[in-house]
Amino acid sequence: MLLGDQPSPKDIVDFGPDFGRRFSIFVDTEEEFDWTKPQSRSETATSHIAYLPEFQALADAHGIEPCYLIDYPVAATPAAFAIMRQLVEGGKCSVGTQLHPWVNPPFDEEVNLFNSFVGNLPRELEAAKLAVLTAAIEDNVGSRPICYRAGRYGVGPNTAALLAEAGYKADLSVRPSFDYRAEGGPDFRASSFRPYWTGPDGALLELPLGVSYTGMMRGLGKLIYPRVHGRMRSAFARSGMLSRVALTPEDMPAADVKDAISAMLDDGHAYLSFSFHSPSVAPGHTPYVRNSAELSDFYQWWDQILGFLDRKGVMPISLPDVVAAAGSPRSG
Repeated sequence: MLLGDQPSPKDIVDFGPDFGRRFSIFVDTEEEFDWTKPQSRSETATSHIAYLPEFQALADAHGIEPCYLIDYPVAATPAAFAIMRQLVEGGKCSVGTQLHPWVNPPFDEEVNLFNSFVGNLPRELEAAKLAVLTAAIEDNVGSRPICYRAGRYGVGPNTAALLAEAGYKADLSVRPSFDYRAEGGPDFRASSFRPYWTGPDGALLELPLGVSYTGMMRGLGKLIYPRVHGRMRSAFARSGMLSRVALTPEDMPAADVKDAISAMLDDGHAYLSFSFHSPSVAPGHTPYVRNSAELSDFYQWWDQILGFLDRKGVMPISLPDVVAAAGSPRSG
């Protein structure tokens, strides 16, 4: 089964009654670049990593162990990986891998839109890039990653097998209900919103990004939403009929995310996955945090959402503990 395919019911993870309701936070820990321009190998600055301890302090205050998904510029830049190593040595976070192929050696491919999805590359090149990145994180950050996210969610036909061969336990690349085919990327419209077992032998844990439909028609979201576009989607959202909401502080109002959390809990979800891009912890690096006022809004968003999760009885869980709680497809 390919990453993003619709799993069979037997492949859906059953965390068991003692698991309760849990959430994790994943940080796409990456270089700074101009989001309005094509990918470039020359954009590898990582100055914002110096601001990550501030977010870690927020996590510490709430008993959260975030997982930092580190890409090559961060793993290979001494000032950046020294900070990441210090956070890891603090014992209150974990690390994973995020692969941006255009800034991750070996550089044997042309930089273009199609190749920005690493799963589109030849198997040998995708494997080589993954090996270089995994080794850089282990050597420089001091922890071998067991979870993976493809940059731009760019999984391909070889990704799951390569992850299994490299010893990875979990993939975090699937973004349910999103379709990247227009750019040459994957189509996740049929993907499960719940964690499931995937990969060549069914032993790779897929933890999809948190996404939910909200509104009066949310039960039909998977059928209707992919069939409407542009102004129609906006009209559905304004009317309260149907919205697609991702669990992220980036361009997602707290009120909408609270609705999505409630919808997911009502649907019986035991596990929620939150994500954001690390450059958002400093002003001026993403479209979501352009100035100090928006950085303040970013942290206020987390205060609101973490308080809401606490009131709902949704408790934090680390990535290693999620993997352990999932067990195996044979025991599940």
